[in-house]
Amino acid sequence: MNNYEITKKVGERLKDGRKAAGLTQSHVAKLMYMTQQQYSRFENGVFELNYEQIIKLCKMFDISADYLFGLQQF
Repeated sequence: MNNYEITKKVGERLKDGRKAAGLTQSHVAKLMYMTQQQYSRFENGVFELNYEQIIKLCKMFDISADYLFGLQQF
């Protein structure tokens, strides 16, 4: 799997986690100190997350980093 495919899959899992947590992109973006457009780029696989963002989103959505990266089922 190449880098593009990985970021797309991570974005899909972020979207699933956000929806399962009952949050909107706008709400998550505010909690992450960014615009909704910036956060949307993560879910669409355009931008990659840094370690700090990964940890914060995993805690926010109550998911593991293993799930986020496809190493474990939800």
